[in-house]
Amino acid sequence: MTAPKSQEMTLHLVGLGVTHSIAYKCSSIEDLIKLARAPTTAGLVVTMPYKNSVMKYLDELDPLASMIGACNNIYYKENEQRRVCGTNTDWRGVKGCLLEKGDEKERPSATTPAAALIVGAGGASRAAAYALSTQLHCSTIYVLNRDDQEVADLIRDTQKLAPIPTIIHVKTVEQAMELSSPYYVVGTVPNFEPKTETEVRVAAILETFLSRPEKGVLLDMCFKPRQTRMIKLGTTLGWPCVEGTHIIGYQIEEQWRLWAGEECVQNLDRQGAWNALMKAAEESKAINF
Repeated sequence: MTAPKSQEMTLHLVGLGVTHSIAYKCSSIEDLIKLARAPTTAGLVVTMPYKNSVMKYLDELDPLASMIGACNNIYYKENEQRRVCGTNTDWRGVKGCLLEKGDEKERPSATTPAAALIVGAGGASRAAAYALSTQLHCSTIYVLNRDDQEVADLIRDTQKLAPIPTIIHVKTVEQAMELSSPYYVVGTVPNFEPKTETEVRVAAILETFLSRPEKGVLLDMCFKPRQTRMIKLGTTLGWPCVEGTHIIGYQIEEQWRLWAGEECVQNLDRQGAWNALMKAAEESKAINF
């Protein structure tokens, strides 16, 4: 696992009777690439802020990473020469987490699509947009973000999706009040206290949406701390919330398949992996504060 200082957590994978627990902090993209190309590396989980920037340094991107526009998983193909490959499994985590809670009868469907809301427009937002639009029937996605160009880049990247979602950059409380309520809300940014005028405005718009009587499901992909500012706000306002650590659990099987092969996946203790993940989360001083 690669993790900058803003995201630290030890991930446990249980398979073949062995528990693996390794975490790295990469202070630069160069450090990440050095780790990715080390012959002793069997696979990597890439966290923010490298999910976009790592892509151009890899030997190969699979169609999913190319379509989503972000890479959070590095694996290897062994032919005459070892190739460093990238894919995206974050979307599985987003989908799994959002289906954890909420009334199944009220969820968006093919016949009753709904709007969703993403906070942030970086690498993690790409996986959220993919999951929401192609898996969870959200044809319209509101985006809250302090930087206009990042949203423009996100809109450009989502043109590869099918169906292509309508992305609306919500910039004011007044604009938010004119829009329908989102069913799903996904946070994709670090747990920083808003300081600039734009950040304060984004926080106010988010609270405007969350304060409505209609409640769906809220996921914050950030997990440092586990109880982020967004989750605390959502809980206070009556939203069913899912913490970011669960994102990892829904990706374990696919990641293990890429790193260790199909045969090893068949022997994977899935419940044991989840138990180890949550035990690590409960015991981690880095994310419990």
